Amino acid sequence: MNLILKLLLNAVAVFILAHLLSGVHVDGYTGALIVALVLSVLNLLVKPILVIFTLPATILTLGLFLLVINAIIILLASNLVNGFSVDGFWWALLFSILLSILESILHSILKEDKK
Repeated sequence: MNLILKLLLNAVAVFILAHLLSGVHVDGYTGALIVALVLSVLNLLVKPILVIFTLPATILTLGLFLLVINAIIILLASNLVNGFSVDGFWWALLFSILLSILESILHSILKEDKK
């Protein structure tokens, strides 16, 4: 149940950011839900491989290269999901940063409600 709730919160975050950022487009709430699901799968399967392959660059930049990896994951998701598009790398980078912040806020609100 907790996994479904987190997925729904991520979909809400994707939906909100797609309406706030002009370079990110999503087709409705179901599209945002599909994007949240695809991003979860990509973060589970593809991101660890990318992190291992780019470990020297990540160490050299003191972890800032992980932002680039997150943007690549967003761009990959935009290629996989038909109702989701990102206009370029910089929009993907901004979207990934804001998505992380918004997801953290939403998940912290969820944890406070459970107490």
